[in-house]
Amino acid sequence: MLGVLLLLPALAFVSALTLGLVYSAVMPPSTLMLGRWLTLQPVSRDPVPLSAIAPVLIQAVIASEDQRFCLDHGVDFDAIRVVVEDEDSPSRGASTIAMQTVKNVFLWPGRSYIRKAIEIPLALAFDTLWGKRRMMEIYLNVAEWGDGVYGAQAASRHWFGKDASRLTSGEAALLAAVLPNPISRSAGRPSPGVRRRAARIQAMMGRIDGLTGCLRR
Repeated sequence: MLGVLLLLPALAFVSALTLGLVYSAVMPPSTLMLGRWLTLQPVSRDPVPLSAIAPVLIQAVIASEDQRFCLDHGVDFDAIRVVVEDEDSPSRGASTIAMQTVKNVFLWPGRSYIRKAIEIPLALAFDTLWGKRRMMEIYLNVAEWGDGVYGAQAASRHWFGKDASRLTSGEAALLAAVLPNPISRSAGRPSPGVRRRAARIQAMMGRIDGLTGCLRR
């Protein structure tokens, strides 16, 4: 029995890697999307390539979520160590875009040491397997930006009535500002707190151009 229990995580990891090979070419759904489909709830998503998303949105999410995106290998171990050593440190501060992506695609929401233990090796593996451009492309197509609204294209159309390729820097900053809680925060009807966060993100966007080189062709 113990051998079977030890084998299960390995089988799950191999299964995820197999799916990951498929997702190298096919845009995956998120587990939240699958849950909505299974419960017959509506899902709004229109997958688009990274080239069809305004560069300002890419800059905004890097500025807000993971400024070491091009420098790490999917996991920021220094940030994780700070969180482990400081019980009051917010866990999201250690979560890279790669970790958020594999969580959205393969795992479940909520805070859990078990999930984090699975998330870290998956992020390391898929950062290598997919590369930075594909990782960002998947992230921006599975991120939730409202109730049943997934991906940059659906979010841009839902909140601003335009394609993701036409987002302004201010709109991109608002989208980044509502992560990771797009249900209680709104990009289209931002609270004063969201506006302040968006303003900080927009101010940072102009200073991170040198941190996005891994996304250039």
